[in-house]
Amino acid sequence: MYEVLVYLFENCQQAEVSDDRDRVARKLSAAGFEDSDISEALHWLAGVARAPRAGTAQLPDARTSFRAFAPRELAKLDAECRGFLITLEQSGILTPQTREVVMERSLAASGQTLSLEQLKLIVLMVLWSSQTPTSRLLAEDLFSQPGARKPS
Repeated sequence: MYEVLVYLFENCQQAEVSDDRDRVARKLSAAGFEDSDISEALHWLAGVARAPRAGTAQLPDARTSFRAFAPRELAKLDAECRGFLITLEQSGILTPQTREVVMERSLAASGQTLSLEQLKLIVLMVLWSSQTPTSRLLAEDLFSQPGARKPS
C-alpha cells in the first residue's frame, strides 16, 4: 500500500485521485501495482477525505495543552513516531485537527505497528489530501534521508 501512496503523490494530482478513482486504479495497474495494493491504498486514501473534521474544531492548541495517547495508539506508534508527531505539531506543520486525522489514518493502516517512514508517508498523504501548501516542501525533507523511500 505504501508504495502505491508514494506513486500517487509523485505522479497524480490530488483532485484526480479524489474525482476519478477508476481512472487512477487503471493508471496504477498499468504502472505494475497489484490489484490488492491498489484497492487497499485507494480505500485508505478515501478515509482521509471522510475523516471527521467538524467535531475537532474545538481542539485545544498544542502550545497550551497536552495530547495523551490511548493504549491502541501506543501499541501502533512507538516513542519515535509519537515524538515525530509532537514535533510536527509544535512546529506548526500539523494542527490539532490534522494531527487527529493522522492518528485516525495511522490506526486504519495495515499492520500491528508503523515504522517512522510509514508514519511520515501517512502525514504527507494527509497534508496532500487536505491540499496543505507545505506538503511539497515537507515531502522533500521526509524523503531526503537514505532509505526513507522504502516503506514496507
